[in-house]
Amino acid sequence: MDTVLWILAGLLAAVSVAAGAMKLAQPKEKLVASPNMAWAEDFSPRLLKTIGSLELLAAVGLILPATFDVVPILVPLAAIGLALLMFGALLTHAHRAEFGNIPVTVVLLATAIVVAWGRLGPHEF
Repeated sequence: MDTVLWILAGLLAAVSVAAGAMKLAQPKEKLVASPNMAWAEDFSPRLLKTIGSLELLAAVGLILPATFDVVPILVPLAAIGLALLMFGALLTHAHRAEFGNIPVTVVLLATAIVVAWGRLGPHEF
């Protein structure tokens, strides 16, 4: 199970890096024009950058603390933070009736919950 949690954390980190970097590197206008990013028009540029930063921090928190065995409790905390972000994304997509984005968001939310559960409970470091 430890290997499965590492793989799930790695996948979450990769998705978070990609999503966070995109939000940090692109202006709001370009994000809104992107497929599946119409929701960004409801948020200020500053808030989009904050969301991107939180996604990058979650990615770092999912991998580095356990890799270097420094404060490994940060791994499940990062997973919880990412789960909260995904819950907010789920609410946003549901509110905007963007039903095509909901399945991916639910999978990411569930994966973050599994990593948090596994690292807080039976498979902690």
